[in-house]
Amino acid sequence: MELTIIAVVGVISIVTIAALSRQIGVAAPLVLVVVGVALSFLPGLPPLRIQPDWVLTGVLPPLLYASAVRMPAIDFRRDFRSIAGLAVLLVAVTTVCAGPFFTWLLPGLGLAAAFALGAVISPTDAVAATSVGRRLGLPTRLLTILEGEGLVNDASSLVLLGSAVMAFTHTVHVWRIGVNFLYAVVLAIVIGIVVGQVSVRVRGLLGDTVLNTAISFVVPFLAFLPAEEIGASGVLAVVVTGLVTGHQSPRYLRAIDRIAERVNWSTAAFLLESAIFLLMGFQLKHLLDEAGGGAGRAVWIGLAASGMVIVLRMLFVAPLVSSLRMDAKRAASIQPRIDDIRSTVTSRFDGRRLDRYMRRITQKEGDIAFALSESFGWRGGVVLAWSGMRGAVTVAAAQSLPVDTPLRSELMLIAFVVAVTTLLLQGLTLPGVIRVLKVPGDDEAADREEYRTLVTDLAAKARDLLDDPDLALPDGSRYLPVVVSRVTDDTRARRPQNQEPQEEQQPNQEPEPDQEPRTDPRDQYINLMLRVLRAEQSELLALRTQGTYNSRTLTKAQATLDTELARLQQQM
Repeated sequence: MELTIIAVVGVISIVTIAALSRQIGVAAPLVLVVVGVALSFLPGLPPLRIQPDWVLTGVLPPLLYASAVRMPAIDFRRDFRSIAGLAVLLVAVTTVCAGPFFTWLLPGLGLAAAFALGAVISPTDAVAATSVGRRLGLPTRLLTILEGEGLVNDASSLVLLGSAVMAFTHTVHVWRIGVNFLYAVVLAIVIGIVVGQVSVRVRGLLGDTVLNTAISFVVPFLAFLPAEEIGASGVLAVVVTGLVTGHQSPRYLRAIDRIAERVNWSTAAFLLESAIFLLMGFQLKHLLDEAGGGAGRAVWIGLAASGMVIVLRMLFVAPLVSSLRMDAKRAASIQPRIDDIRSTVTSRFDGRRLDRYMRRITQKEGDIAFALSESFGWRGGVVLAWSGMRGAVTVAAAQSLPVDTPLRSELMLIAFVVAVTTLLLQGLTLPGVIRVLKVPGDDEAADREEYRTLVTDLAAKARDLLDDPDLALPDGSRYLPVVVSRVTDDTRARRPQNQEPQEEQQPNQEPEPDQEPRTDPRDQYINLMLRVLRAEQSELLALRTQGTYNSRTLTKAQATLDTELARLQQQM
């Protein structure tokens, strides 16, 4: 009964705090941490001990999966170098720099334990930063880099943490760490791809929304558990599974299943994230008690470590932003050569080979357009540098240190101070930084124009289907002319209101004199409308593969198609 009451009160508190946070314009994770810290000092409340395995193996996989499913794979690919730099190289740099830093401030700690603490405080948590950024209109590319970093850097830090912990009792060489890291990454990617591809295909065969959503809740663990069992990165396997699932779900899952899954996963992720931040703050009193006389030293070392990770991130982001600007310049210089390459390929190849090369050229054109139009400049770089907040993973990873770790209680408190200091300091000041710098957001006018162009392309595919003289029902009978006319009108009505209507050929569907309709007109309408929407869906997937349109436009069009498909699928 007590657990039930705690759960009910917890959910009500989380929802209330989140609603109030929106009213006052502060990211909910920040408020939840502050409330948790305040609750930890209330007299009479028992200390709350959170097992690190609950977070690292029970909560982290579904949270990462929920974020990865929502991320467009094309954006992740285009910014992979930046994401990998922040999530892998910066994590390694932070860990290496933290080793001498902590051994200097904590004599007797040992280099292995110092590196372990460095790995613990190296991963960032993008939840607060992205919630602030979306509310204030940061450009999509900047948010993608932040989210991508948050998805991958947990895997990097946990692998490095495992190597550092192993060094407590064994001699570990640098080359061995590199081999272990490569092994963990490669196998995790393979497992993630396999689980993602198999699970999305199997779920596509179920044909039941409830069963489909229920299976989706265990998919993250289907990737995480086998990867951990063979020594790979379970966290990275979950991320890859989520990216594959999100990319392939429009191809294999029904629209009604995708909509239901999106709502259910958003709710689950919201509750898990909020609970973790609340419980994170609630641990402060317990950590202070455990540290005892060393609490004061641990607090000021944690504050110094917070300054170190902030400075390291700023130093790292500066050349990263410069490289992005160089990429844009290189893209501008390459663009004129694309037409020459296209002409050469067209004259030398034909058939499938020509189609393959043309797809690559179209993808390259899309990448060039992305590099030229989605650059966020030095202002965005400052925001990126100031968005390195740590979170609950840092606290949980610190608690996973072996019990015989030197100064373990102080190390856990140091990690907590780093997490809370960066979260509150950077999280609370980030809105002001964004406002002062006036970081330009996405070009909404260009997005609207691109969306109109995309809808025109999809409408052309629908017209091709409706104008087909051989258009017929599955049983071979013809659609009623009134049905074809109604579908044509409804398809045209789904275009943006300010789009110029194009001349439509009237369907050439003359009724046969003595032909009685074998299917109810309503059923004919649903059947034909579904065929039209599926044709547009296929065209949308083809355009997504080509990379002609940005992810915002594709996501908006996909959401519109999903709504129409789900409405009709419910009537079948």
